Amino acid sequence: MLASLALYLNRQASSFGRYWLEQLVFFLFGWIPTLIGIGVRGVVYRALLQMDGAAAIERNVRLRFADHIQLGKGVYLDEGVYLHATPNGITIGDETIVMHGAVLHVYNFRDLPQAGISIGRNCLIGEYSVIRGQGGVTIGNRVFTSPFTQIIAVNHVFDDPTRSFVDQGISAEGIVVEDDVWLGASVVVTDGVRIGKGAVVAAGAVVTKDVPPHTVVAGVPARVVREIDGTVTTRERAIYHAAHHG
Repeated sequence: MLASLALYLNRQASSFGRYWLEQLVFFLFGWIPTLIGIGVRGVVYRALLQMDGAAAIERNVRLRFADHIQLGKGVYLDEGVYLHATPNGITIGDETIVMHGAVLHVYNFRDLPQAGISIGRNCLIGEYSVIRGQGGVTIGNRVFTSPFTQIIAVNHVFDDPTRSFVDQGISAEGIVVEDDVWLGASVVVTDGVRIGKGAVVAAGAVVTKDVPPHTVVAGVPARVVREIDGTVTTRERAIYHAAHHG
């Protein structure tokens, strides 16, 4: 019983004292709704996280190993987000939005030196996206993931038919997504992949090898279907741009 409790605590916080501090703060302030709760958490959570400026954290955001989480200025964590930041932690850049139900999960209990998740500036992590960072995930600036995207920097080894895959270990090469990439809904990015700057991955694609910059890839497995070279290939349509407030 005690061994099970010790294992549980080891999976939840960096120390026994940190566990109780974090749980107390979440219990007292994590549930408060509306702008009042966002304001309170913006102040109180500075005792738990590394915050470079004002960040907006909705209620019922789950944080584990909070002392290994760094939020840039203007970060927004929507309701239901789950961050598990076992070393080397999670870093989220300025003005990045993490939408409802997204899971950023390092969960490094094998002492993998490259483990961690780093997300750049002005990114959008879509609803129910999953990022697993055992092998290390590096995401550049202005990267958008659509709902249910999966970026999984870990893989099981299953070469030996006489042994369970559970006993054969894992590989964890890491994933890099360069600047200005758009990942469509339900895209899966597998371990060991680099997606080049300005690429677009179509909805439902499974990316198993590197994606060249400024290309569109689609399919299972994903393959290049066209290059982005300035040629307009679609019918005339209305185009809208984000409003800028100054």
